[in-house]
Amino acid sequence: MASWYGPTFEGQRAASGEIYDSGQLTAAHRSLPFGTRVRVRRLDSEQSIVVRINDRGPYVASRIIDLSYAAALRLGATDPGVIPVALEVVDDAGTAPAAGSTWFFAVQAGTYRDPANARRTRDLMLEKFGGTVTMRRSGEFWCVLVGSSSTAAEAESLAAEVRRVGQPYRSAFVVRSEHPVE
Repeated sequence: MASWYGPTFEGQRAASGEIYDSGQLTAAHRSLPFGTRVRVRRLDSEQSIVVRINDRGPYVASRIIDLSYAAALRLGATDPGVIPVALEVVDDAGTAPAAGSTWFFAVQAGTYRDPANARRTRDLMLEKFGGTVTMRRSGEFWCVLVGSSSTAAEAESLAAEVRRVGQPYRSAFVVRSEHPVE
């Protein structure tokens, strides 16, 4: 399922660092690298559009992508708000890991402006799961990452456990990196 976000986010900084412009054909995805171009095809019609990933989300488990207002408008998604879609990467923006390396996967348990809130989440995740839990700064935000798996399947399993910790963590999602979480 795809949803959209629009004018209320206009001018705010996206996770990629760029300023959100609801008139651009962009989208938020949980793990695709920023700059990746994705064809979004409505499953209940013949409409499709290519968007560029520049933000993180959606933070609702049943949704795979959040479209900019312009993209949603072109797909006819603004009235229903949520539409069934299929995604196809059309330009991977360098998503393959460097030669001789592999991807690592972690669970992003939360993103915070206040580092004290990030520390509280980090401490709770350490208490619940032990192992690898870290905070990383991303612009003005602090991200709490749990685990460091070599497969997306392992990370998805851990994400399900993190979501069961409580309401604040129900939007936990898998992220990937060329570097292990330390």
